[in-house]
Amino acid sequence: MTSQETFKTYEQICLDKLRELGRSSVAEWSTAMGYNSSNGLIKIIKRIQETTPEKLKIYNNTKPRLYEVSEEN
Repeated sequence: MTSQETFKTYEQICLDKLRELGRSSVAEWSTAMGYNSSNGLIKIIKRIQETTPEKLKIYNNTKPRLYEVSEEN
């Protein structure tokens, strides 16, 4: 048998972790990803918003924002 590897981008890995966590803040999400700083995922979140905004739900327009993975896709 041959095993087939599937490769994921870091954005997909982060979205998978957020799916496990459920609705959470950037600080909670960053801690779950292993960052020491609560701002560790800011660039990744911005990249997700630019490339695939339909995959990420953002609650609250002011801080603390809560993030959740959109299950529609």
